[in-house]
Amino acid sequence: MSLLLAALAALALVGINEAGYRQSSRALADIDEAQQMRGALNQILQNMLDAETGQRGYLLTGEANYRKPYDDAVKQVDGQLATLRRLYAGRPAELTQLAELSKHVLRKVAEMDMSVRLRQDGKEDAWKFVITTDVGREEMDSIRATAGELVKISNVTLHQSQEQVLRSLQLARIGTAIVALAALFAFFLYLRQTHALHSIGERQQEALQRERNALEDEVRERTASLAELATHLQDVRETERGYLARELHDELGSLLTAAKLDVARLKSRLADSPDAIQRLQHLTDLLNSGIALKRRIIEDLRPSSLSNLGLVASLEILGREFGERSGLQIEMALEPVTMDESRQLTIYRMVQESLTNISKYAEASEATIVLKNYDNHVIVEVADNGKGFDTQRMRPSTHGLAGMRHRVEAARGKLTVSSTPGKGTRLSAMLPVVKPA
Repeated sequence: MSLLLAALAALALVGINEAGYRQSSRALADIDEAQQMRGALNQILQNMLDAETGQRGYLLTGEANYRKPYDDAVKQVDGQLATLRRLYAGRPAELTQLAELSKHVLRKVAEMDMSVRLRQDGKEDAWKFVITTDVGREEMDSIRATAGELVKISNVTLHQSQEQVLRSLQLARIGTAIVALAALFAFFLYLRQTHALHSIGERQQEALQRERNALEDEVRERTASLAELATHLQDVRETERGYLARELHDELGSLLTAAKLDVARLKSRLADSPDAIQRLQHLTDLLNSGIALKRRIIEDLRPSSLSNLGLVASLEILGREFGERSGLQIEMALEPVTMDESRQLTIYRMVQESLTNISKYAEASEATIVLKNYDNHVIVEVADNGKGFDTQRMRPSTHGLAGMRHRVEAARGKLTVSSTPGKGTRLSAMLPVVKPA
């Protein structure tokens, strides 16, 4: 209802304004034309007066300087008469009076021209006789009277046009007031409807907010549960790794060492059999390789160097062995740190996972490991000069980065990944320092 009323009010306002505009435009055009007529008539009168003044000055003095105003004024008369004929072209009644005015103007010009030529020819008695006659004065009076009547007609047209403009303005004023009242009423209806819709919207928003809060609480609880579960799984994983490392060290290590000792005894007893010695040497090499493999697996599962030598030495060993296996040039800048064992393990696992990702995906030739020690936090960075990737299009399936991020955040730290395609990758973690008790 309010929309329909507003549309009708707008249409009415447009119609009133259009009608007022057309009437005002016609009236203003008539006013402009009337003003042009008055201007042309006044100009003709002025030209005739200038011509008459110049004529008398020349007749009295005979000097050419006094004739110039006369000549200039006479030259303009024809142009002013042509302008008036154009302006009165659609007005038959005024054209008759204009023809009368033109006749008197031409007669006056002829009279002045005759006296000037007689004065120029030196005929004193003749031009003085022309001056003493009343022909010039009568023609000038006729010019003034006819021009005055035409000016009165122009004034009437001007007054009527002004009244038309005033009526158009009054009509527009009344129409605008009516439309404004209609618009106010429509606005009142709109406000009432908007208030009702706003109330309904508020109730819906409140219901949605309650549902959103409930969902956020549920998501928060589940996220916390998942974070606790992930942390628990990591702890279990590290525990299992430690258990498996101990089992490999104790059981498999004992078996391999015993086998190696048995091979050494057999080798000493079969010194006379070169073929057997060669096979036993091959078996010894295989056992040594197995022992080295066992040691590397144990270090990957649970680095003994971390508890025996500390974080810096463990990272140096990790970087050196990784460089030997992968062929990458590893640069390290490691500062000594004092942290609890869990955060040292977090840093070690982050560097280990980063190096693994570099060997799998980066296609790099150089890598750097940086460990910086500050008063209350530690910064660890792993960077490479590989092919990099777009961090905005990182796939959700990148579990390595997700695992590192969770491990760092579980230690109350923050992991930052910076990479640009073709310009390498940099992983930076900030962890607070919690010194061991």
